[in-house]
Amino acid sequence: MASSASLQRFLPPSAHAASSSSRRRPGRARAAVSVQSSPPAAGEVPAERLEPRVEERDGGYWVLKEKYRTGLNPQEKVKLEKEPMGLFMEDGIKDLAKIPMEEIDAAKLTKDDVDVRLKWLGLFHRRKHQYGRFMMRLKLPNGVTTSEQTRYLASVIEAYGEDGCADVTTRQNWQIRGVTLPDVPAILEGLRAVGLTSLQSGMDNVRNPVGNPLAGIDPDEIVDTRPYTNLLSSYITNNSQGNPTITNLPRKWNVCVIGSHDLYEHPHINDLAYMPAVKDGKFGFNLLVGGFISPKRWGEALPLEAWVPGDDIIPVCKAILEAFRDLGNRGNRQKTRMMWLIDELGMEAFRSEIEKRMPNGVLERAAPDDLIDKKWERRDYLGVHPQKQEGLSYVGLHVPVGRLQAADMFELARLADEYGTGELRLTVEQNIVLPNVKNERLDALLAEPLLQQRFSPQPSLLLKGLVACTGNQFCGQAIIETKARALQVTQEVEKRVSVPRPVRMHWTGCPNSCGQVQVADIGFMGCLTKDSDGKICEAADIFVGGRVGSDSHLADVYKKAVPCKDLVPVVADLLVERFGAVPREREEDEE
Repeated sequence: MASSASLQRFLPPSAHAASSSSRRRPGRARAAVSVQSSPPAAGEVPAERLEPRVEERDGGYWVLKEKYRTGLNPQEKVKLEKEPMGLFMEDGIKDLAKIPMEEIDAAKLTKDDVDVRLKWLGLFHRRKHQYGRFMMRLKLPNGVTTSEQTRYLASVIEAYGEDGCADVTTRQNWQIRGVTLPDVPAILEGLRAVGLTSLQSGMDNVRNPVGNPLAGIDPDEIVDTRPYTNLLSSYITNNSQGNPTITNLPRKWNVCVIGSHDLYEHPHINDLAYMPAVKDGKFGFNLLVGGFISPKRWGEALPLEAWVPGDDIIPVCKAILEAFRDLGNRGNRQKTRMMWLIDELGMEAFRSEIEKRMPNGVLERAAPDDLIDKKWERRDYLGVHPQKQEGLSYVGLHVPVGRLQAADMFELARLADEYGTGELRLTVEQNIVLPNVKNERLDALLAEPLLQQRFSPQPSLLLKGLVACTGNQFCGQAIIETKARALQVTQEVEKRVSVPRPVRMHWTGCPNSCGQVQVADIGFMGCLTKDSDGKICEAADIFVGGRVGSDSHLADVYKKAVPCKDLVPVVADLLVERFGAVPREREEDEE
């Protein structure tokens, strides 16, 4: 259990000072808004609707055609005014980094560069809470990173003192915080030197390709996902050189490759999920498409009724992305994710558009079944577990709500070198796996201070499933503080009840749901409400019933606008009512 001192790591400086195949296939979505009724059949979509809305220009950039430039959302207008990828592919970042922030803010073009276009380079200006500082999001296919990379990132955030820290994200990658604009060109060079990139990790781009965090070491894996996620990442970024053919999507786009029965990769909330399946004796993947979470609507991925050989994951990914790029809507920002296009066209028409974009014009129908064991009980990767390689084990470490300081990262890099093979794995639950530990070294590793004091392999049942987004400590969109509060509420709840099994609790600071509350057993989405005295206060909508695994489905709203100061008794009662928790008082009486 984290101490009160450790909670200070998540508070802003001002606070420091103040405190010293059961998947739902036919359903379209669990939605907060109504979804349009029966989509048209393939032959009913007007031909003009299937005309591509973008065209290629000099430099390989794709831009919106003139006749489709009405009713655009603000982000689309920013893209039209100036090509965001030029900041990378034409070295525009070098000139921008030399301009003082005051001058940048004086002109709309450069202000939009800093606040919007730099997201194509993975840089997010924290204007509201850390003016002049940026969060930098890395690409890290399959969550695999090295001790060298970890040390480099630690050295970057260390230079920023209290402003610098890092997070493990819910897409299995690193985010570092505190970055200042003049340093960006040098940081980009440093990333390149250690085999990392931040390119195309924000805004209307493909996010980090997610895979099995135990890929290649799991005795029960179906397939090693690392070669596939590496291929996807190489294609998406053109080997870190920039891929302008897919950088002007209507909205962000998520992809994952499933490698185990545990579905650690959460396929049901990805725009494209590769599900391992054998057809006619050949290994490949059935495809799910359209999964997403957004403020107004969240929907599970649906079968595309398509199968591709393992060798063809890139052509089909390219075809799907190009169909989305060409045909997706660019008006209301809340209706621009790929599932809205699928709804509009109908799945068969959407599939037909993908097939037209395949190299040979053919997309095979799905294999009858995938290789996922539907009765599989999802395993806990935290703690010590034997690898498929004899004499080796992997150790899953709990990172409280994914937050690390530079010293933590330096120490993790040392442990990876000393006890493993210089490798670390990040997970979508914001934790870290240390693979390839010789069994005779396990006791020494478990005795290390970092594992004893900060990153326990055996956290409590409630802490081990705790996930939290950035919250309003740094994020300008977040309505409430999340990371410190998530730890504090969990600690207080643990004093009241004892749970018989892990309960996954996710926190997100706003309806954008970066904390993915809809997949949690219990989710908390930040909002504002009035307390019993009629004063505005931070609050949370509570979601219940999200499931991951072969019987996955998304959560429903349980209770709206509960003041954060009242959450502890509500959560304790909910755990007793729905999750078999036992009040601590009764437990003590029975003893």
